[in-house]
Amino acid sequence: PNRVHLLPNDVETALNIAVDAFHIKPQNFTWPPIHFAIALIAGFILRQVAPLAMAGGFTSEAIGAALIAFAIFVGVWAVFTMRGGDTAIPPNRPARHLITRGPFRFTRNPIYLGYILTLVGCGLLTSDAWFFIAAMLTVMVMTLVSVRREEMHLLARFGAEFERYCRRTPRWL
Repeated sequence: PNRVHLLPNDVETALNIAVDAFHIKPQNFTWPPIHFAIALIAGFILRQVAPLAMAGGFTSEAIGAALIAFAIFVGVWAVFTMRGGDTAIPPNRPARHLITRGPFRFTRNPIYLGYILTLVGCGLLTSDAWFFIAAMLTVMVMTLVSVRREEMHLLARFGAEFERYCRRTPRWL
């Protein structure tokens, strides 16, 4: 009522949202590893209860094992890159620095991509389609629940630098 408006309402609201986003944590809980664990466990349970068998064999198994090994490598590489860049690794902690080197040159979410590649690798290794379904659902859920919120946090903290990074680096692949 007696408030002095120095800015038009829409600009003031946008600034308040940006200030709030800068101070909030990207997430209140570490959801992505939980999403991955649920998807992985569900894949193995569904494989036992109602298998969705696919054609497989040695080549499929070898590619699946290699994909899982690559996923682990990417995840470990991302953790070491984040640690070397002095920023928070758990997704429920505010980022201190924007990391754009290492695996972050190729994808904005290398750890999450590692989770997805692991699920796909399990599908190839076991010749069961449930893991592919779990991978697709996990991408959707992670994007809606975690990735978008983390991106809002990074945009609030790093502004134009993060926007430029988003333009040149894909979210997943």
